[in-house]
Formats: sequence, structure tokens, C-alpha cells
Amino acid sequence: MMIQTRGSDAELSPERPARAGSFFACTPRSAALAMPIQSLRRGEAPIAPLAAPNPRRNRLLAGAVGLSAVATSVMGVLLSPGGFGVLDGAVLVLFAILFAWTAFGFLSACLGWRLAWRTPARSGRGEPQPILFSRTAVLMPIYNEDPGRILAAAQALYEDLAALGVAELYDLYLLSDTRDERIAGDEAAGVIRLRARLPGDFRLYYRRRERNIDRKAGNIADWVRRHGGDYPFMLVLDADSLMTGDTIVRLTAAMEADPKLGLLQTSPEIVGAETLFGRLQQFATRAYGRMLAVGQNAWSGDEGNFWGHNAIIRTRAFAESAGLPHLPGRKPFGGHIMSHDFVEAALLRRAGWAVRMATDLHGSYEEAPPTLLDMAIRDRRWCQGNLQHAGVVGAAGLHWVSRLHLMRGILSYLASPLWLLLLCAGAGLWAAEASPTTMAGRTGPLAAWLFGLTMALLVIPKLLAASLILRDAAARRGFGGGLRVCLGVAVEMAVSTLIAPVTMLMQSAAVLDVLSGRDSGWGVQQRDAGRLSRREAWRTHRAHVLLGLVGAGLALALDPAVFWWTSPVHVGLVLSAPLSALLARVEAGGLAARLGLLATPEERLPPRVVARAAELRAAYDAEAPVRDEIARLFRAPVQTYALMNRRRTPSEWGDRMAA
Repeated sequence: MMIQTRGSDAELSPERPARAGSFFACTPRSAALAMPIQSLRRGEAPIAPLAAPNPRRNRLLAGAVGLSAVATSVMGVLLSPGGFGVLDGAVLVLFAILFAWTAFGFLSACLGWRLAWRTPARSGRGEPQPILFSRTAVLMPIYNEDPGRILAAAQALYEDLAALGVAELYDLYLLSDTRDERIAGDEAAGVIRLRARLPGDFRLYYRRRERNIDRKAGNIADWVRRHGGDYPFMLVLDADSLMTGDTIVRLTAAMEADPKLGLLQTSPEIVGAETLFGRLQQFATRAYGRMLAVGQNAWSGDEGNFWGHNAIIRTRAFAESAGLPHLPGRKPFGGHIMSHDFVEAALLRRAGWAVRMATDLHGSYEEAPPTLLDMAIRDRRWCQGNLQHAGVVGAAGLHWVSRLHLMRGILSYLASPLWLLLLCAGAGLWAAEASPTTMAGRTGPLAAWLFGLTMALLVIPKLLAASLILRDAAARRGFGGGLRVCLGVAVEMAVSTLIAPVTMLMQSAAVLDVLSGRDSGWGVQQRDAGRLSRREAWRTHRAHVLLGLVGAGLALALDPAVFWWTSPVHVGLVLSAPLSALLARVEAGGLAARLGLLATPEERLPPRVVARAAELRAAYDAEAPVRDEIARLFRAPVQTYALMNRRRTPSEWGDRMAA
């Protein structure tokens, strides 16, 4: 049997695979769609509004500016005794930037809380299923992933769509950029087996590119140019993505209902976490995620954002407006655009298409890095991609809200080194003070008020999200009851506080790495839980521990008050190694699960598609010894042949006949 595993130029079948006579086809006939490269120097005509002006957006910005002005004025008063020097000015500027960033996020969360309180999320249950008229391609780009995960997700998605009677409207494409030949062979063999096992109306296609041009963005663009003409819509998933059939149908119906809608992004929830670190992320995303998404959607409006996966896109709109250029210069800032999603959303909106979020739907899922170290490795790649946006934010013709999304993405990583600089500059100011009076003034009620305000902006959104759960009886039951909700929020906040300084240093190192010209490459993302040994945890975090000890000693030497003000920072750093090792343990995650701590509705009652994917993957993993033995036989065909044809002794022939 032939299957296309190298290159995407050879189409093995001139016709679209049908129910019979097309099993050997790997990809359907070509349906080319032009996807021109877009210019960042020449923009479109002024963007026409797709809806009435958004007053929420203006009020949010005004509120953030007002809060920041008040806080910055207070900081100016605290800095003014004893004169106002260069270092004072640097502290004030850094504080103003970071407080404005924090205030904007706080007000966005408050807006989300107010809207979510008025309009609880709908599950789709009990609502009539929309009638669809369009065909949609489900795209799953993969790169050196576990084939079992991919094939299990593919079959679970098909079965969920088939249960709704709409499977014939969806074609699934596995778009491989895998470089490991063994994994690529398992992908191809797995696709053959899956197509043989499932009904003939399951159209599963597999294509492996010969060259990984422009990584994931290039993988999607290659499919658009070859097959996009056959599909009005494409649903883009990641290798760890899942989505219920009901959510897929409702996303498709929303695209059909609004011809101006170019992209509709869901808010994925994390499932399948095994380690304690993974469970913390899973709980936080489920507990806080919808409120934050509702807030962002409220001020973004038609100028929303794209997160790279779990979104449905109008294929022709994407082809006509989102062909990504290469940025000038060398890597890491030049070359292909790594964080392509933000830029694609901005280009879609520049071309006049709406980009929105579907905040009223559950049923969109993904997985999370199992350890703090794995998250840092992923963040290194995301950091480079987001910092690249400095070369895109000034592109001609972009909507100002699209530029705001790009700037927020940049600042999401620059914020860490800026906080670090602020801490160092503040310590320098304190050390330079000679007057006890001025030091007492800076630690007085005004300083305490400013510190309390900053902490409130960080903590209150989580409490507001918890209130949304506690007011809803069904949501409370899903999380295991009101007491477990409160315990989960308290644990998540405590651990987040402890690992925040470590994350700050890791992201600061990533930013420094990018600024020094180092390219992150394209590594394989760790998705499965492993074990972080104490030795590896110490090797990863020993510099953090040392910095925590030195920082605590210096703070205590300066003033006991400074020591206590900065204690959350140095305590988190000193405990980073044992804490990271604990959070990486599957046993700790299992204990939390048995206690019902950090539970989510999807864990307590897994959706059908999630449970089925887990079941299928477990079955695939159980077959590993058989696959390994088959691979061994294929690697040694001569020995196998010799065994079958060597001369047998008379006793062997007699034993064989008796059997």
C-alpha cells in the first residue's frame, strides 16, 4: 500500500476519496487557492467599522489611564523627599508602565465579571442543533508528536461528529512536518489502520511536507494553496486540541450566519493534567478563563485576536489577506514570523473581516505543559515570537486595537525584566538613602496604600471569578462544591505567588537571550507527564535559589522593613527547586485529585470526546510492544527469511505434523 509521507507535490489520487475504491488515496484532488504574500508597508484603505462604536473600550482605556495617573502621582510623592534624581525618574517611569499594564488587565477582568454575571455561559444542551450547508476542513498540524495522541483525537472527533449526524460535512487533515523518520512511519501506518477501521464516509487525509518552510504558519498556508478552494471554512486545531462535535457545529453555523466574520476564536479549557503543576493550570484556566475571555471580547469587539488554534476561519478571507511576509534582518528578529496568530488576526481585520471570540461556548479543549521547566521552554519560543511583533506593530493599515493586541503580547514578556529592573532600582534608592526620616516616609501609610492597591489589582479578579462559580449551583457542583472552589482558589493563588519570582527570572532570561541574538529553534513540545528529579530541579533552579538567598540577606542588611516588603520574592526563589520538583510529580497531582482539590467539571464528568480520546490513546499505548516487534522484524528481514527456510530436522517435522 502506498501513502504519501514525503513532500506534498505528488497527489496520489485525481479524485476526492469516496466511500468505495479510494482507500489508497492520501490526499484529495487539488483545489488551489491563491494566497499572496501581504505587504506590511502598504496598507488597505481606511478600515470601515463593522459595528457601532464600542463605548466599553473607551471607558476601559479611560479607567486604566485614570488609575495609573493616581498611582503614579502617589509614587512620585513617595520618591520626592530628599530630591528627585535620575534613579528616581527611572523608578517612576518603570512603575507607570507596569501599573498601567496591571490596571488595564484588572479593568478588563472586571468588565468580564459584570457581563458574565448578567449572562451565564450556555452549554448548547437543550438548544436545537443548527442546520449546516457548508463543508469544513479540520486541520491538525503536527511536528514530531506522539502518533497515538493524534490518531486518538482524530477518531474521537469523528465519532462525536458522527453522533450528531454531520460527519460527512467535515474532512480531517493531518498536516505533518515531522522530521523523525520513525515517528513519520508510525503516523502513516496509524492513518492506514484508522481509515481501515472506521466507516468509509470518514475522510481522513495525511500529508507530510518535504521541507518545513515557515513552520506551522507555512504548513497551514501550504494546505490553503493546495486544497483551500474546496472548503468555505477551516477549523485549526493543535496537536493537543480537542473539541466537541456540538461546539464545532455551532462555530460553523456562526460563520454561515455572518458573511463578514473572518475568524471565530474559542477559549480553550485545559484537560488531562496529571502533575500538580498541570492541575493548577487546569483549575486556573477553567475557573478564571471565561471571565477573562468575556472581558477581552467586550473591548476587542470585531478587532479580536487569534490564538493559533481551536478557532474556525473563513478560508478565502484568510487566503486573500493573511499571507505572511518574512521580516527583514537575521534571526531572531528577522525571518519568518513565529507568533503568526496575532499577525494573521491583524491582517484579517485590516482587510475588513471581523475577528471575534465565541465566549458563550464550552467544549473547546487543550493540554498544558506538565512542569514549570516545560512551560519555561515553551515560553522561550513564544517570547521570541512576541518580541518579533516589534517589527509588525507599525505595519501600514492596521486597526489601532490590532496594534494594541500586538503591544500587549510584547509587554507580556517585557514585563518580567521591567519588574526586575524596578525591584533593583528600588533597592538602589533605598540603599542610597541616608536619612531615617525619608526611609520612614517611604514605608509609611502612603506606601502601604500603594502596595495594597497593586496587590488588589492582581488578587480581586480571581475572587470575582470565584464568585461567578459560587453563585451558580451547577457550576459549584462541577467544581466539587463551594468549599473546594474556595480551597482551590486559595491554593492556586498561594502557589502562583511563590512561582511568580521564578517565572519573572526565567522570562527575563528568555528576553535577554532573544536580545542577544539567539534563535530558539523549533523544538518538540513536552506534553506528557514525566518525572523531574531532584538533581535536575536543583540544576535548573540553583541560580534562583542563590539569588533568593543573596537578595534576602541584602534586604535584611538594608532594613528589616525592606526584608518583609520583599519576602514574597526571596521566599519563592529560595524554595524554587523543591517546589518545582513537587509540582512536577504525578503522585502529588494524583493525591490532589483523590482529595478533590483543584477539580474541574471536565475532570469530574469528562466530556464524551475527551473520555473517548483518552481511551483510544491508552489502547494505542498498550499496542506498543506489538508495533516494536513488527518494526524489529522489518529491520531484520534476512534473519527472518533464514529462520523460515533453514533445513528442519526430522523430529521438528514430526512435531509440526503432530501439532
